[in-house]
Amino acid sequence: MVVFSKLPRIDHLSSSRQPLLLLLASILVFRSAFLSSDVTSSTTSTAFPTHSQADLASDARYFPLHSRQRNVKSKLSLSFWQQFRSLLRIVIPSIRSRDVLLLLAHSSFLVLRTVLSVAVAKLDGRIVRNLVSADGYGFLRGLALWFALAVPSIYTNSMIRYLQSKLSLRFRGRLTRYIHDLYLSSAPYLRYHRVPLQGIDQYITADIESWSESVAGIYGNLMKPSLDLLLFTSQLSRALGFRGTLLLFVNYYLTIKILQAVTPAFGRLAATEARLEGDYRAGVGRVGRDSEEIAFYNGGTLERDILTRAYLRLIKHVNSIYKIRIAYEWTEDFVIKYLWSAAGYGLIAVPLLITRKRGEGKNRVANDGVVADRTETYISNRRLLLSLADAGGRLMYAYKDLVEVAGLTGRLYTLLSTLHNISALQPALPGDGNTFELRDVDICIPSLIPPSPDLSKEKAVSPAFDEDVEPLDHLSGSGTTLVRALSLALRPSMHLMITGSNGVGKTSVARVLAGLWGPSGVGARVTRPSSDVDTANGRSRPGVFVVPQRAYMVTGSLLEQVIYPQTLGEFYALHGGNAEDGFKELQGILEAAHLGYLVEREGGWGTVKEWRDVLSGGEKQRMSLSRAFYHRPKFVILDECTSAVSSDVEGQMYEHAKSLGISLITISLRPSLMKYHTHLLTLVGDGTGRWTFTPIASSPSVTTSDANPYADVIASQQDTSESQTNPGSVAVAGDLIRVLEEIRSLERRLEEAKVWDARVRELEEALQVREGGDASQGR
Repeated sequence: MVVFSKLPRIDHLSSSRQPLLLLLASILVFRSAFLSSDVTSSTTSTAFPTHSQADLASDARYFPLHSRQRNVKSKLSLSFWQQFRSLLRIVIPSIRSRDVLLLLAHSSFLVLRTVLSVAVAKLDGRIVRNLVSADGYGFLRGLALWFALAVPSIYTNSMIRYLQSKLSLRFRGRLTRYIHDLYLSSAPYLRYHRVPLQGIDQYITADIESWSESVAGIYGNLMKPSLDLLLFTSQLSRALGFRGTLLLFVNYYLTIKILQAVTPAFGRLAATEARLEGDYRAGVGRVGRDSEEIAFYNGGTLERDILTRAYLRLIKHVNSIYKIRIAYEWTEDFVIKYLWSAAGYGLIAVPLLITRKRGEGKNRVANDGVVADRTETYISNRRLLLSLADAGGRLMYAYKDLVEVAGLTGRLYTLLSTLHNISALQPALPGDGNTFELRDVDICIPSLIPPSPDLSKEKAVSPAFDEDVEPLDHLSGSGTTLVRALSLALRPSMHLMITGSNGVGKTSVARVLAGLWGPSGVGARVTRPSSDVDTANGRSRPGVFVVPQRAYMVTGSLLEQVIYPQTLGEFYALHGGNAEDGFKELQGILEAAHLGYLVEREGGWGTVKEWRDVLSGGEKQRMSLSRAFYHRPKFVILDECTSAVSSDVEGQMYEHAKSLGISLITISLRPSLMKYHTHLLTLVGDGTGRWTFTPIASSPSVTTSDANPYADVIASQQDTSESQTNPGSVAVAGDLIRVLEEIRSLERRLEEAKVWDARVRELEEALQVREGGDASQGR
């Protein structure tokens, strides 16, 4: 009421020109001030601050694992509002943030558009009144004012769309950066390695984008219709009187009750659609990622069937949503478009029928004035009622959109609560910084409890209502135990080889050594070597470096493949302005890894390619080893990382690593690698978790059949203390040594066979030369 009491009267051009000019001037001033600040901060608008681990840990209290309620009829429960508020804390961190300024600007333009709508409605009635009264000057004056109002109206609509898009980008940017910092966390959390959710890429990409756009749109779609309802109702109440206003509110109440009764569970449907989209997206990504392996197997037909089934599940669900919306949209259109219009005509007729006076035909001039006044009142009220019906329709649509936002909010909250409730891994105990030590450690397969285990089912409910779940454990061994009470100590210049049959837990031991899994067992203790600075080159020297079995090629240049995980900025900062010395060092590293030809072949260090497809299997494994040569860790864990490398090249790289002062921890079944190691850890693999830890004799060059290169192993095994040997392991070690001795004997025979083969080829060549000489003499 106060707003409209201050509005300029638009029936007189002279009295309305100055306020309109002031309105246009204020809009332009606001535009220049706002957009100038937007341009100056454009370089930093997307550079959102990084969240520290301490900040993320403190935010965990806002993301508890809620209990999910099945078959809940309510679409917007208290649980949804709590989850929505938790997400808003991320996208709007404080009232002094730039996002609040955008919201205020957006709100200002929404209010301005409502004010302009009321002014246009009044001006519409005035133009028709002048037309009915045959007032040509008044008609032209109203038409000029109509075009004058068109300028701020068009500009306001454009700014509303612009600010809504800006809000969406800001929300998405803040939420994406927050989830990146949380998901890609370093030790001791390693959430990206331990998260139990499937289709994580769908959460981080499509769900965040959809949620940001929906929330930015829902704000305007809720505020503008609500403001329209308030102001239009206020304006109409003056003309409709008490009874008309009461009937208007009865119409509101009936509309809300009818639409509430027929509104489906759009939140649950949207969440299920997002999950099915994620399943289909993951399937397409899997085919692209493993295309070569699929081609080797000629599995295109099967993969097509898998993708087709995933797509049909998605399409079936989307079609079901369309069918569900039919009845809802029928009811919605009937209520909003026709019922509200009919009610509007009735409400407009109330003042006209009640205030109708008799005897108006006696005075034609007076009668014309009455008709003109009634026409103006009718046109203005009708315009307001049509706008009111449109506002009510948009408000009902906004309610449907809000229910869909509830489903997306539930999915994002599930992701964030899951990530926040992954507790930290047990830290390693402090030691001398150079020793690897395990004491009474059980190697167990971790058991993760996903917060929403039923999301893989078609009948999954909205993630906004989580199931009863326990907090996620810290990967400390609630699953199967592979190795029991493992105890060993490794010091510099000690090289360990871990062996055993397939599936006994060799890689699991490597995961515990590297810190990817937490140690289990009562009194379990792990001490790892710490990182320090390498005095030779000034680089940080990691305590532990892992070369996994499956080589990973990072997206970037050839230079980035070698220095990974070091960044280009760190590399150039380390070498200052003289990067040539760094490139010479890297060239030597590639030579040591038998990859010296790559720089010339691929076009230089700065060449960017899809290295996963460019390099062969052996080249990728040698590239992984070159990273270890570059970083020179104290201990390197080699997990079957030379399976595609020839034995001679493999041996040369092992020797080069040892010459750099790197202690080796190798997981392999190749007996030929034993000569590069000083100790042997054997996992029995009989289901009891037994193991043996024995030194290896340093005499691999013995060739006489009488000598036993494993005599020292047998003697040391018999003298091994109980703290380093599990009960019953001596007999197992003896059996293993006999097998290894037989393998060594066969290898010696193969070497002798190679010598004899070479001698046979020499004799054959000599014979061919002699026969050729005899033939020439005969001629």
